[in-house]
Amino acid sequence: MFSVFPTARLRPSPFYAAAVADGMTGASIYNRMIMPSSYGDRDAEYWRIIEGVSQWDVGVERQVQLKGPDAGKLAQILSPRDLSKCKIGQGKYVPLCDHQGTLINDPILLKLADDLYWMSIADSDIWFWARAIAAERGLDVDITEPDVSPMAIQGPKAEDVVAHVCGDWVRDLKYFWFKEVEIEGIPVAVQRSGWSKQGGYEIYLRDGTKGVQLWNIFKEAGQPWGIGPGAPTTAERTESGLVSVGGDTDDKTNPFEVRLGKYVDLDVADDVVGILALRKINKEGPQRHQLGLVLEGETPAPLEFAWDRIEKNGASIGNMTNCVWSPRMKCNIGYALISTSYKSGDSVEVVRSGKAVAAKLVELPFL
Repeated sequence: MFSVFPTARLRPSPFYAAAVADGMTGASIYNRMIMPSSYGDRDAEYWRIIEGVSQWDVGVERQVQLKGPDAGKLAQILSPRDLSKCKIGQGKYVPLCDHQGTLINDPILLKLADDLYWMSIADSDIWFWARAIAAERGLDVDITEPDVSPMAIQGPKAEDVVAHVCGDWVRDLKYFWFKEVEIEGIPVAVQRSGWSKQGGYEIYLRDGTKGVQLWNIFKEAGQPWGIGPGAPTTAERTESGLVSVGGDTDDKTNPFEVRLGKYVDLDVADDVVGILALRKINKEGPQRHQLGLVLEGETPAPLEFAWDRIEKNGASIGNMTNCVWSPRMKCNIGYALISTSYKSGDSVEVVRSGKAVAAKLVELPFL
């Protein structure tokens, strides 16, 4: 049984009632909302995303809407990735940085019109950031949180399920591209995307009163493919090398340290927030980098609340930012945010609950 104590500071998503009905047993807080994390059988949820199709309530991925004559200009000022060739109906993965080049969010930016953009954000108040930057620059743009909530259909069989509901045109969508349509009268945007490497789609619900109805449409349609509930919290994300901004990063992490440098275009205009700092970091070279960790031991040992310290010969050289048992690798794996002096293949120790655990650094992704 899962219990929540209601408060005006904590919002459910439009899919919350459907998630509870499907047996949600655990959740976390994300963008001041309830994000399901488990439905009571983590092994089944893991293999469902690896082998079948999984349905996720990810309504916590809120949208920062930029609308107005300067919407595109603001989107570019906020983004160190060149957006000049972004077309209507296209999305792009964008690392947002502050003036020091520190990574503060990594949304998918969706261009709905020349004067209308969404940033589908990770966990942080980008509305305040965007409004402050727009005001400083004197831009003509409204920044709001629209009634838009994503639901994800993920896994190798996701395409069949979404095509069954929407039509075979979804099979032709390129990654991060989307199309605005209606499903049984419910307005949505269907995008090929999702926080897994197993393939899938995110269905952006545009009417929060229709969450349970939309959930049940896909739930029923997915029965022939064995659809079931899940969440973006399985070992699959770590095995696949996906970065969790705010989880795998701290208040000094820049994109180059966590394998996101390829999404930074150093020749964008000087007025892009953080680009001057990013050019300097790129020239001098980052001081840390992200590698994988394979830990010794045959007992599942997930990460606790704090990052675990990584040592070499008793000296602190970095931190393990997440750790999970990998059902396919049969060992505990995690990410190291570690000094660039250390490379893949090096042996280190991770201090866990006061005890040193032997580990080996490896390249990412694991699988």
